[in-house]
Amino acid sequence: MEATVTSHEHALDGGPGPMGATYGKMMMWFFIVSDALTFSGFLAAYGFSRFKFIETWPIADEVFTHFPFMHGVEAPMYYVALMTFILIFSSVTMVLAVDAGHQLNKGKVAFYMLLTIVGGFIFLGSQAWEWKNFIKGEFGAIETKGGSILQFVNKEGERVALADFAAHLPEERQELTRSKGTWFMSEGSLPTYSVNEVVEGFKNNPDILVRTEQIVDKHKVVLSREESMKRLASAHYVVEGANLIRNEYGQKLFANFFFFITGFHGFHVFTGVLINIIIFFNVLLGTYERRGSYEMVEKVGLYWHFVDLVWVFVFTFFYLV
Repeated sequence: MEATVTSHEHALDGGPGPMGATYGKMMMWFFIVSDALTFSGFLAAYGFSRFKFIETWPIADEVFTHFPFMHGVEAPMYYVALMTFILIFSSVTMVLAVDAGHQLNKGKVAFYMLLTIVGGFIFLGSQAWEWKNFIKGEFGAIETKGGSILQFVNKEGERVALADFAAHLPEERQELTRSKGTWFMSEGSLPTYSVNEVVEGFKNNPDILVRTEQIVDKHKVVLSREESMKRLASAHYVVEGANLIRNEYGQKLFANFFFFITGFHGFHVFTGVLINIIIFFNVLLGTYERRGSYEMVEKVGLYWHFVDLVWVFVFTFFYLV
């Protein structure tokens, strides 16, 4: 008896599979689905953590206020929005590259692939710049013995940097290292100012108040002068910027999720750019022209669209909500 031949018999050797998809496209879709579940888990964990610490979670509009070449100008979320637009636009150029591939137009494929690569590099550079500002910080804060973050504002509620009021005391500070103490005593680089310098400078500037990380009606609570002095009595450490241990903007989990989620997505974008570069040079060499098919451009296009879509969710849940 002859074996029955089905339309799927070549699905594993490059022939058409379910819904006409080739093996390569099927595997790309499997990867996208599995990776989407991974990102979903990360965003769900972020959501649960934010809900748990909703009263002390940093306000994104107060954290991401920088814009290149505009020092001192408050531009909340503007640059993040620009980064998002650039990445989405690169998805448009990828669509045009795929369409040109269907028409076997080598020149247009190469041109639109190049635009996509440039867009990816701009996004990666922007993300690195954003990380730099987030890590460096701008104003500084105090961490209490209980782990709370105290920021400083003027009577109008505007943030005040430690450099604007901290005193300069003749005291010697020494960074803790394992070579200078017990084996478990170590710390990062010393802050610019000591706790005593910040507290003394606060005492000498009666127009400055302490703002807690507690949020009421979408605004952080500003203490009176007397309450501010009481809270500063428990000052323990000067915090400048953010890292995996301390965060001048508030709840340290915010910084942990920021580094992990945006870093993981950035790794995907970096990988996508490298793959696009490889495909771009193959286009220039005429590899797909000789094959008579630009399916590789279409497959890498699926990955690039996925990366862009993930950023839309990250941007929405992390920055906007």
